[in-house]
Order: sequence, then structure tokens, then C-alpha cells
Amino acid sequence: MHHSHNTVKTKDVIGYKVKNNKKEHLGKVEEIMLDKVSGHAHYVVLSFGEILGMGGKFFAIPWGSLHFDPADDCFLLNVSKEKLEKAPGFDKDHWPDFADQTWGETIHTFYDTKPYWK
Repeated sequence: MHHSHNTVKTKDVIGYKVKNNKKEHLGKVEEIMLDKVSGHAHYVVLSFGEILGMGGKFFAIPWGSLHFDPADDCFLLNVSKEKLEKAPGFDKDHWPDFADQTWGETIHTFYDTKPYWK
């Protein structure tokens, strides 16, 4: 994702590594969930725990919880592996309703971020 500006194509973000502040690998970006009216990115879908091609668990991470680290060319998420394992997640074949504010409150509370609709 070597761009000289902050605007990138979503396809350039898919597959990007996500690490925590200890530089431990947490997973990779599977998808970006956008508001089709405002165009804002609300969630990044992170895959975690993939073993030998077998899908692991997916997590919706509020966009504001991630920070891009240009030095390491990855996204940083200030969450330990142990905490992420306890995060509300979902199976790759059963995605949640990202517009459901009750579900969204759970996600934002877990990551200690303000919901985008507030």
C-alpha cells in the first residue's frame, strides 16, 4: 500500500496485516464495511486464527480502532491476542447485520470506541 497520500483503493487494503502494539500478528483484513450513503468506512473485518487454510474466526473492528503504521506497513490494533480471542466474532459463513445498532454497541463497547451513529 505504498501511496504518497492517505486515499487508497479498498482492494489495496484487503489482505493487509494487522498487528497489535507489541507487533504480534493478529490477522489480516478480509473486508471493509462502508456506509453506502455517507461513504465512510465503519468496520474492518479481521480474520484471526487461520490454520493451514482452514478459516478462523472473523471480527468486526471499528475503523477508529485501527491505526496505520507506515514504518511496518501494517495496521495496528491496540488489543492483545488473548483479548481478541474473547471478542465478539462471527463465522465467515454467517455475517452479522452491520446496520444493527444493538450489535454495533457491543462491538464499540468491546473496543472502547464511540459508535459512528452517535
